[in-house]
Amino acid sequence: MNNFINKSIFLSKRLVKENFKTIYFNFKYFPFSEAIMFPVLISKNVLFNELKGSIRFECPLRYGLVKIGYGKVGIFDKKFSRSILQISGELVFRGSAGFGQGTKISVAKNAKVIFGNKFTITAESEIVCSKGIEFGTNCLLSWDILIMDSDHHTIWNEKGSVVNPPEEIVIEDNVWVGCRGLILKGSQIPSNSVIAANSVVTKKLEEPNAVYAGNPARKIKENVTWG
Repeated sequence: MNNFINKSIFLSKRLVKENFKTIYFNFKYFPFSEAIMFPVLISKNVLFNELKGSIRFECPLRYGLVKIGYGKVGIFDKKFSRSILQISGELVFRGSAGFGQGTKISVAKNAKVIFGNKFTITAESEIVCSKGIEFGTNCLLSWDILIMDSDHHTIWNEKGSVVNPPEEIVIEDNVWVGCRGLILKGSQIPSNSVIAANSVVTKKLEEPNAVYAGNPARKIKENVTWG
């Protein structure tokens, strides 16, 4: 009997240790009735750089609706690949979302990132938000992608006016961004677009159902679908 109790205690401690970040995160951000469902699962390889701000769901809750730091891509070392969360602003989830190993998210105070349903980052990509970034439904981001809505350093003209303020980024429904893509402030990517590997987006792209490539990204194919 004592052996059974000791084993149960050991397993319980191990379970809490392995899932401590998930438990802490959910009960920090959500009321008990929501937290107990564990809608967000956090890998032990996730670093909590800063946990402030707020997280909001605009969808029905369920266990594991959002997963952060899980999965693997063969060219990255899963054991040493660390995800980072720095949250001072607001995160909004409109459905399921998966953030693979090494994903890094930084949301400044008074900034907001919105993730549409069926959002996926495969690995090692970064979202840095100073004002606003919005993703539509069914967006897929590959690895080594950087999405950033500011320059992170302010530039003034001779009159003392800021010449490079942050500008919101909008990525519409069913967009696939290839590996090593760079999406900068003021970008808007229309629905059903493909952003080719190593491309740079710096403005509003006009035509949906197209492939964009290059630096700066330009349309190279039209009337396409992907899935």
